[in-house]
Parts: sequence; structure tokens; C-alpha cells
Amino acid sequence: MGDASADRAMGSFLAPIRVGDRRSGVVAAVTRSGVAVTLDGFAARPLGAVGPLDVSWQRRVADAAVVGQRVTAEVLSVDLEEGRVRLSMAATENPELWAFLERLRAGQRLAGTVASIESFGVFVALDEGPDHPVFPGVGFITYPELSWRRIEAVSEVVEVGQRVCCEFLRFDMWNGEARLSLRATRPDPFLRFAEGVAVGRRLTGPVTKVLPFGVLVQVAEGVEGSVHRSELSAGPVEKPEDVVRVGEEITVVVTDLDRERRRLSLSLRAAN
Repeated sequence: MGDASADRAMGSFLAPIRVGDRRSGVVAAVTRSGVAVTLDGFAARPLGAVGPLDVSWQRRVADAAVVGQRVTAEVLSVDLEEGRVRLSMAATENPELWAFLERLRAGQRLAGTVASIESFGVFVALDEGPDHPVFPGVGFITYPELSWRRIEAVSEVVEVGQRVCCEFLRFDMWNGEARLSLRATRPDPFLRFAEGVAVGRRLTGPVTKVLPFGVLVQVAEGVEGSVHRSELSAGPVEKPEDVVRVGEEITVVVTDLDRERRRLSLSLRAAN
């Protein structure tokens, strides 16, 4: 009976909590996995959980939270079954930035300047909104979102100091940044290509890459299709490079066209 009563009390406490609410409490424990918080109004056990990346963008966990400290954090999610409220102390640490990011909507166009090019993506200093407390810019573009075509170097698309207009994809709560897409602001060459191509069509183009499972062939500007190893020859193929090489012009047949996944399957065997 005691456990059932405690569960009901916990459920009643959690029920009105909503994502985006601000909740206060006392730090009950600090570990490598984050911070446990005893929320005001429910002292039975710590229901608040702050992940290590949600504690602070500027300080180490040990410097940002200590047992007994009063904290205010923003609710990221509520798990009624687990009895846990996921919180972000970082959101209240930089309220102006968080409020700006929460106002953005998917598909919205944002302008800015390329602030830094890193091995994991491109930072953009947005014209609107506050600066980021840690990163060179609030906007961030992953490499796949730079261009519809496959690129060998970021310099083929952008450079530091360049002005760009991007589409907002989502609010990255882990890093406090706006995930952006540069390619979304430009026509998708695959969709344009797919309008005039059907299964069985013969196409010609150069081999752009040899992979263990097969090869990639450029069949139009910005459009590549894959030829599986089994479709390279009528006989068994141990290594794709035994059949074709990079730069070689080959004629292939379209075997499958998936518009949603932007996948084009080709066959060299069928063309021969």
C-alpha cells in the first residue's frame, strides 16, 4: 500500500509539469552521468535529472553544481513511467539564447556569416539573436547539409567570412545551437532528375568512387547512383576495382529509383 500511495503521489506531482516549464530544487547528487535534483514540492526522492551536457556550456559539472546547491532549470521532458524529469540548467544559464532558439520554426530562413570551419561542421554567426557563450556562432551546418552533391572539401561550398542564407532544421538542445541546412535553400537535383527517369532507362556516366560493396556513378550533375557488386558482371566479382576504375565512363541501367530516400540503384550487368 505504501508503494502504491507513493507512486500516486509522484504521479500527481509530475502530471502538471510541461516541457518548457522552469522548476527549482536542491542538488541531491553529482556524478559523471549528471546531476540529480530534489524538486520543490516532492521531497521523497530526486525526480530531476540533468545530463552532463545540460549542466553548463561553459563550466565543468563539478564547478557548476554541488550537493545542497539550489538550482533552477528548464524542463526538457517528463517520463511518468520512470518518474523522471529531464532538466537543463544550461537553458537558465543563457536565457536570452535559449529564448531565441525556442522561437525559431522549421523551414525558417536565417542569414549570417560563416564564422568557423571545423572537421565536424560549419559554424555560422547569425545576423539575429545573441552570440553563443562557447561556440563561434549560434548556427551550425553539418557537412551533409552543405550541398546536394558529394563534396571532397568544404571550400568547394563555403569559406570563412562568406555570407550565407540557410534553412532552420531544429533546435539542438545539447549544444544550444540552431541546426541549419544550406542545401535546403537550393533545388534538389535528384528530384529534378527523377522526374524524367524510370526503371529500365540506360544512362552513361563516370565512376566516381569504388567501395567494397560496389561503385558510385555520376549520371547527372549532382546525381550519383550505386552499382552493387553483384550488378557489375554476370560472373562473381571479388573486388569492384577488378571490373571498373574511377573515372571510367560506363553505361548502366536503372533498376530502382527511391525518391523519398534519394537512392538510385543501377546495373552494369543489365546494360551489357
